[in-house]
Amino acid sequence: MRAPGFWSQPPGLLSAALAPLGALYAAATARRVARPGARVGVPVICVGNLTAGGTGKTPTVIALAERLTARGVAAHVVSRGYGGSEEGPTRVDPAVHDAGQVGDEPLLVSAFAPVWVARDRLAGARAAVAAGAQAILLDDGFQNPSLVKDLSIVVVDAGAGFGNGRVIPAGPLREPVATGLARADLTLSIGSEAEQRTLTLPSPPPRLDGRLAPLATGMPWAGLPVFAFAGIGRPEKFFDTLRGLGVDLKGTVSLADHQPLTPALLHRLGEQAARLSAQPVTTEKDAVRLPPSLRGRVMTLPVRLTLDDWTPLDAALTRLDL
Repeated sequence: MRAPGFWSQPPGLLSAALAPLGALYAAATARRVARPGARVGVPVICVGNLTAGGTGKTPTVIALAERLTARGVAAHVVSRGYGGSEEGPTRVDPAVHDAGQVGDEPLLVSAFAPVWVARDRLAGARAAVAAGAQAILLDDGFQNPSLVKDLSIVVVDAGAGFGNGRVIPAGPLREPVATGLARADLTLSIGSEAEQRTLTLPSPPPRLDGRLAPLATGMPWAGLPVFAFAGIGRPEKFFDTLRGLGVDLKGTVSLADHQPLTPALLHRLGEQAARLSAQPVTTEKDAVRLPPSLRGRVMTLPVRLTLDDWTPLDAALTRLDL
């Protein structure tokens, strides 16, 4: 879905009219998260957010998986598998599954750690532990009460912040900011230095500042005529990254987050790129939704999460004996 435009604007008449429904949504979330969760015998690290849509959770999960692997910990990821048909628990196998079955994000993350797709997160975590997981990375499970979380990291898009500050459907929030942050152990804000300076968090837990940086691949991007398309939370972030690399950005198309890349849509995108004599480029998350026949023709710009200071996160992992 595309977020309504008024979600990112100062509160107005429409958001005020929807505020009572937002209060009901917030109350339902509060009741849900108050339910007791279960333990599965290994530490559970939750990566979540307070808003609908993308904030950088997937790069955060990848970074944590790599961090834990470097510490000798076998971490498995448990995901709902948004956009996929599998109910699970199913271990993602890129040689067998496609994004339509398991979702684009699990397919992408499976290159870095074992990933389990499960509508029932507890069942997914138990399957992971039975397969040898020494830690669980719970992807987008902050408002899911089925598991006790030993470490909860709330990821915030520093540029978008919390929108108009109201709860769905009056705004982008899944729950009030202060309520959510009170349950978090760490806040990770992702964005440029300018965005970090303008982001204000009310009484937050310890804050980490990070950014998504292009992965050094040796590709000579400067001057390359590019036609870019992206279906992520904020496609403009991807386009800005390309501009920062010095590409000749001939055109861009913003898609909805997780938008299916149908043959008709791909045909239109290909025609646009050809008319502009430009190389099609997309994100890693979008690339896994491409049909195999097109993956050699569409370039991908990979990005990775970098933190200004890893010390608070490493200390939290050490406290969990990881």
